[in-house]
Amino acid sequence: MLKQYLAELQKVRLLNVEEEKYLWQSYKEAGNLDSRRQIIEHYQPLVFKVALRWRAEEPVILDIIQEGTVGLIEAVESYDHERGVAFSIYAFHRIRGRIINYVTREGKLNWVYMDCPLGEEENNLTLGDCLVDNKPDVHLQAERNFLVEQVKTAMERLPAKEQVVLAGMYLEEREPKQLAELLDISISHIYRLQKQGIRRVRGMLSRLMQDMKRSL
Repeated sequence: MLKQYLAELQKVRLLNVEEEKYLWQSYKEAGNLDSRRQIIEHYQPLVFKVALRWRAEEPVILDIIQEGTVGLIEAVESYDHERGVAFSIYAFHRIRGRIINYVTREGKLNWVYMDCPLGEEENNLTLGDCLVDNKPDVHLQAERNFLVEQVKTAMERLPAKEQVVLAGMYLEEREPKQLAELLDISISHIYRLQKQGIRRVRGMLSRLMQDMKRSL
């Protein structure tokens, strides 16, 4: 079944910005269910990439993919396309949250989340840093959950193109060339947007940490 699923994923065509914008308007403003279906299909590869961050046997991975798809559908239904927040960022957290709840509830496996860095340097902040782990340290778990929400908030505050680039590279794992074609800009511009976005996220998190220290 996993092979069949992967074969279907290969058929998914990436939408450009205007095509996706049209689908959101068609679904949210006119209630077009076919547009809703196309959006869900378009973002199914994101479910697969999130699911593969858990190391597990094929039957468990299939269950995780199913739960992640439910999270994607929930994200599509609750997303506000007029807010200016990249859907991939919004959907990533709903998909991951649904999967974490499932794995925790079912106790299916001793799961391991594979971190996704926000930069190439060692010891750099990762999105995976903020996930819960199997250790019974409630305080540490709370801190990590808080931090991931701050990373999410910081990314949502980025300019639109920086959101698309960071979400594409770190959540959807798209190649820079794909993003360049999507945004109709050069690959060098993609890397500039990536660096600018990372710098802004770091700056926002740094200010947050300073504010927290002052409040202690």
